[in-house]
Amino acid sequence: MAIDVSISTPATTWRWLRHSLAERWSQWRKIWQAPPPDPQVFLNRVRFIERNVGLPVKAALMPVLAYAIFFGIPMDEVSLLQQEALALLRNFFFLYTAASIGAGIFFWGMSEVPPQIVGRAVYVMALLDAALLALLTLNTGGFDSILYWIFLGLIVRNAAVIAHAEVQIFVNLLVTACYVTAGALDISFAMTDAEVTSSIGKGTTDLVVSGPGEQLALRIALLVVTTAWCVGIQKLVDRQRRAELEEQEFAAKQHQLEAAGRLAAEIAHQLKNPLGIINNAAYTLQKTVKEGKTITQQISIIREEVQRSDRILTELMGYARLAEGRVERIDIVEEFESAIQTVLPQGASFSIKVHRDFALGVPPILGQRGHFSEVFVNLLTNAREAMGGTGDVFVSIRIGPDPSVIVEIRDTGPGIPAESLGNIFEPYFTSKEKGTGLGLAIVRHNVELYGGTVSAQSTLGSGATFVVTLPCRALMRIRR
Repeated sequence: MAIDVSISTPATTWRWLRHSLAERWSQWRKIWQAPPPDPQVFLNRVRFIERNVGLPVKAALMPVLAYAIFFGIPMDEVSLLQQEALALLRNFFFLYTAASIGAGIFFWGMSEVPPQIVGRAVYVMALLDAALLALLTLNTGGFDSILYWIFLGLIVRNAAVIAHAEVQIFVNLLVTACYVTAGALDISFAMTDAEVTSSIGKGTTDLVVSGPGEQLALRIALLVVTTAWCVGIQKLVDRQRRAELEEQEFAAKQHQLEAAGRLAAEIAHQLKNPLGIINNAAYTLQKTVKEGKTITQQISIIREEVQRSDRILTELMGYARLAEGRVERIDIVEEFESAIQTVLPQGASFSIKVHRDFALGVPPILGQRGHFSEVFVNLLTNAREAMGGTGDVFVSIRIGPDPSVIVEIRDTGPGIPAESLGNIFEPYFTSKEKGTGLGLAIVRHNVELYGGTVSAQSTLGSGATFVVTLPCRALMRIRR
């Protein structure tokens, strides 16, 4: 009997640890590089918190703060270092007041401003609020200041109005750093004043530094834990909201698929049957008539055109159908990889190299798998045929705004003439001898079905680029 004995060595342990850490790092990157929640949700929160609540609160507090800063603490009753800290607070207050007035005007008219600019304005005001609060803390007791609890409120406020988790964590850690810096400076000022008092011979002063120790550690830990807690709650709430929206979209799209499938079946029945009758009649006529060059040629033409019409109708059903199937969550990266294997399988005679640039955390899209497969297969087939089986295809998949998925396919083929560029997505427009002109028309139809867009850019002799934009949330649009 053989006994398998595995001996753990430092080298194998290190490899296992490195592999485990790499997997955890990859999972962490996927979580944090996922697209942010719906921007409209955060715009509504900014409108409510910053404009409807924040502006009135600041308007009420600013006069009180101004009086406390300029008249509440006489300069001659504090030490030299505290005088410098108070002077810094007074100078900063003017800057903060001007920024708050500008932000108030900005947030009042934020409906006309792009969401990205609104987000940056929120970041700036959050940092200015933290800086002012830190200066107030420095002048009101440092670590022992009651303003500490406002830092916690500021962290919660930032979590509600900052959409991106990584930015939210960064800003809230800066808020914590502002509190720690203010407390540390207060201790430093107190120790310096004590040394100065001792050096000029006014007696020995026993300095009691309050704050540092377990209580301070707990306060800082609470700030950090609150930051993490807010991010976690935001993720859970967003996940729940997405699940509810996806469930609604699943039901709506499935209903649309069933309705459109019935419509497609009716079209097939109404048009394909007459074509079959015409074809059978022409075949019978060709067999019964006497041999004659002219009439047999005409009958052959009839049969060829009927077969061509039947083929076009079959492809047109692919163009007009929503097909039988179910709505599911589609991973665009996986679907594109599948299309590459279909059009450019390994071992084929094509000398085409595919260059991939796929972003991490690409959000899924709800829909029918066959629609996306047709889009990518047709675009890759178009590139392969344009290059004659030899060349390079550059594929980029990235996350767009709102959010959306942007797929860009660029080939090194001969390009598209300028006079044809505006017609390539039209049905039956083709420059190929045996083409039906429905490939790119199907692409446009399937993309627009999900509220997306497709466009083409090309310079003759320099290849062509097709850009497909697919919104992550859009009800399918049925053409009637």
